[in-house]
Amino acid sequence: MTSAWSRRTFLATSAALTATGGALVLPAPHAAADDPYTALRATWSALILGEGFSPTAEPFRSRLADLGTRARQLLETMAPADGSLWPDAVFADPDPDTDPESYAFSGRMADSFLRLSAMAQAYRQQGTGLTGDAGLRDAVIRGLDHLHSQVYNDQQTRYGNWYSWQIGAPQALLDVCVLLYDALTPERLARCCAAVDHFVPDSTVASYTGTSTGANRVDLCRVLALRGVVGGTSAKIALARDALSPVFPLVTKGDGLYADGSFIQHTTVPYTGSYGSVMLGGLGLLFALLKGTAWEVTDPQRQVVFDAVENAWAPFLYNGLVMDSVAGRAISRGEGDDHRRGHPVLASIVLLGRGASAAENARWRGLVKGWAQRDYYSPPLSDPSLGLTSLARIKSVLDDTSLTVVPEPDGHRLFPDMARATHRRPGWAAALSMADRRITYYETGNGENLRGWHTGAGMLYWWGDTFANGQYSDAFWPTVDPYRLPGTTVSRKPLADGAGGDWGASLPDVNWVGGVTDKKRAAVGQYLKGLSSTLMAKKSWFFLDDTVVCLGAGIHGRDGSAVESTVDNRNLGPVGNAPFTVGGSATPRTLPWSATLTNTSWAHLAGHGGYVFPGGATVKALRENRTGRWSDINTAGSTDPVSRKYLTLWFDHGQNPTDAAYVYQVLPGATEQRTAARAADSDWLRVLANTDDQQGVAVPSTGLTAVNFWFGGSVGPLVADAPCSVMVTEHADGTATVCVSDPMRMRTSLTLTWDRAVASVVSKPSTVTSAATGASLWLVFGDLSGTRGATQTVKVRLS
Repeated sequence: MTSAWSRRTFLATSAALTATGGALVLPAPHAAADDPYTALRATWSALILGEGFSPTAEPFRSRLADLGTRARQLLETMAPADGSLWPDAVFADPDPDTDPESYAFSGRMADSFLRLSAMAQAYRQQGTGLTGDAGLRDAVIRGLDHLHSQVYNDQQTRYGNWYSWQIGAPQALLDVCVLLYDALTPERLARCCAAVDHFVPDSTVASYTGTSTGANRVDLCRVLALRGVVGGTSAKIALARDALSPVFPLVTKGDGLYADGSFIQHTTVPYTGSYGSVMLGGLGLLFALLKGTAWEVTDPQRQVVFDAVENAWAPFLYNGLVMDSVAGRAISRGEGDDHRRGHPVLASIVLLGRGASAAENARWRGLVKGWAQRDYYSPPLSDPSLGLTSLARIKSVLDDTSLTVVPEPDGHRLFPDMARATHRRPGWAAALSMADRRITYYETGNGENLRGWHTGAGMLYWWGDTFANGQYSDAFWPTVDPYRLPGTTVSRKPLADGAGGDWGASLPDVNWVGGVTDKKRAAVGQYLKGLSSTLMAKKSWFFLDDTVVCLGAGIHGRDGSAVESTVDNRNLGPVGNAPFTVGGSATPRTLPWSATLTNTSWAHLAGHGGYVFPGGATVKALRENRTGRWSDINTAGSTDPVSRKYLTLWFDHGQNPTDAAYVYQVLPGATEQRTAARAADSDWLRVLANTDDQQGVAVPSTGLTAVNFWFGGSVGPLVADAPCSVMVTEHADGTATVCVSDPMRMRTSLTLTWDRAVASVVSKPSTVTSAATGASLWLVFGDLSGTRGATQTVKVRLS
């Protein structure tokens, strides 16, 4: 194959490389510097190809070589035919009206454009072995012509997945148009623009509804903006810019960002780590593309997005990973894991920082540097799924010696609007997933996440800072028992794949889900009704300094199936030799090993942590090897078997239980000695109530009393006249903090009494309509129904 470069192009490239110290992008030839669209194309090329790194330095040299290898394979196998561009990617649907596989056909059409985009990138990038190769360039152009004549044109009726036609295909198509702009005739460019106009008309963003919200809206705006860049149409770029504005304001229902940091997509699904990642990355790209131009995004409400970096995304990032509790059906995709989903978020935060204030940008870069440095399990620069542009952005941060690394925060975040919580303490972090009338049990769709049924049934995730960071990364989802997810209470009634319906359709008919937090500790509760079952339970979690105290009560079921509450289900990897000790006695490591542990006060799993059962409990334990396939949970997944070893602890409540209960503590990272000491200290934890009416605990050493009132009543020193969540903490300086919330969002009045001598009220929110002090504290709250379950904090001085 011969080179397509002119001498002038080689000189321009050489000058560019010299100026950037070996930066990699081959500039588009024949650029008119005074043309704003030329400038936009140059900016977009840099954004999607990367900039500021040497093509001869690792890891970029290897990635560029891999890109060249991929492009050469695509070039050699491309075989334009009726209904396909590659033999393994047939896109012609024989009967798009009735064929259940229409989604697959449309997906292959979009994938064909993505393959052309990869080839165009190999042509434009340095170090691919195909840089400036005329044969590669001409093949991409032939591919564009073929796809236009066959399927993506202004006469075609779409079939299958709308996303493929309105986002997947046009984004890749327009990227190719930018990268090869000077090699495409005006007629070809006009045909491409006409096809995009056909499938993505201006009306697509006329209203903020349906598939034009949140991350999808940002993706559609990217299409419109690039359509304007390629076609030289100012109105299209202006429309894209203006159509972003509905994404910015905080919402109170449906898709978008909420004041408490929640992010929802598909109306009912917490999606910070998947669709939220797409939105963050898309906004970063568009802000950077339009910055300094006549179309710059200047809407002042874009600050909401900047604020969300630390309010919405950072709470779910932990040492490089993004928590699965907010990744929706993406957890079932075998090509990714929580770390590989986290790394693009880090890169997007770096990119977004270009449009933020200097102080925000510096702090975010410090956050990203800390997350990237601490990701020992899957270092970002070794992530094979991370694109060149993301690699370059993260490496620029890691190489920036001026940055102050920001450590992981210490504290609790509660997200009532998406029934989620995160908790961080030195050395570990935890997350909780629940479901209620607004938030689905789980999302399935497109044949993905077929067995995520119980991920919203109180799943409690936890990670260590230098241990167990691959707990949910290492083939957890295809191999774990989906009826024994950590923290959940579940009926073992068999469920069909995708039970409950697609796209988060199934919602439990419950209101009491939420809790209170003082930003350090928290009391969280879930009234649980099982998916497609008669299961009911009251579940509470008390997130404290070194432990999560877990209570369950009122556990009831009539399915004729066993009901279980899973204490934990640890993925021990392929080897699985971690010693497991019960009350000081080692257990066998042979597989399978199972036991019923009676009157057990504690257990410890080496390399993970400890478990305490106050007063002793009967718990079942199982060490087993489990084999599954990604295709079991995702129809597009690999059919190759994968095996992992697990250690599972659970309470067996039996068939059709009535009023079953449990109490246990999880101590992440605790040694065997500390676990045993906690179990021996019978005064450390006092369980004040664990019934279908109330659940509460006291920890005298920390001055904490916390109660979830499922119904009004009296628990320890607290009396509430209606359902609520309460946490009181006495401080060493003679003050106390009283935290109260209305998780049901229904209270128009609430009276709370604390049987403790109080001298005065130091501060209170406007929701407190009356307060009295003296021998006890008496608080009257007005209408709490509009507080969205947020914590109301009262500070008092003790007598």
